[in-house]
Amino acid sequence: MQSIHHHIPDSLLAAYVSGALPRPFGVVVAAHVSLCETCRAAMLAHEAAGGAILDSFEPIEVSSDLRERVLASLDDEVAPEPAPVQADGPLPAPVVEALGGRKPKWRSLGPGASQCILEHGAAGSVRLLKISPGYEVPDHSHNGLELTLVLQGAFRDVTGRYGRGDLEVADSDLEHTPIAEQGEACICLAASDAPLKFSSLIPRIFQPIFRI
Repeated sequence: MQSIHHHIPDSLLAAYVSGALPRPFGVVVAAHVSLCETCRAAMLAHEAAGGAILDSFEPIEVSSDLRERVLASLDDEVAPEPAPVQADGPLPAPVVEALGGRKPKWRSLGPGASQCILEHGAAGSVRLLKISPGYEVPDHSHNGLELTLVLQGAFRDVTGRYGRGDLEVADSDLEHTPIAEQGEACICLAASDAPLKFSSLIPRIFQPIFRI
């Protein structure tokens, strides 16, 4: 079994369990948890702690109308549970689900790089990135938070090496130039809540087109 060395910070895991984490980041966290036994165990611990807190609350009175509506809803027809989503190659089940069961549609970002945007909106964006062996992502820093999960291959930057299952957490303090290792193409799942800050002019020109 391949070792995972870079995990989800506890604060992000707690926000995910409580439902407070924006969806783009939630997709990345769900994908990491599906690959990482350590973070899956930590997530279950957070869920148990949350349940214990709820159990400690004093019950409150509800109106008779609300009680009757809740009891009446017990007779409503329940939709069948959808079939569990299965992983597809290097893509874990949460990514396959975000793709709607479809194959990624890769669009070129230039020589050696392509992307498939899963979601893009006010809460941020989440996308698949494919970087050819030996190619690098142009030097950049960050206007906000970025989570990058490796699904295939590996990359290196100033903070270390990231292989399958490893999660890099980047914020405004980090400037880096990720480089894909030799071997198979590096495929990552990346979520951000603000545009990146590229150092050179050419990436900045094309940035609005690629929505990065």
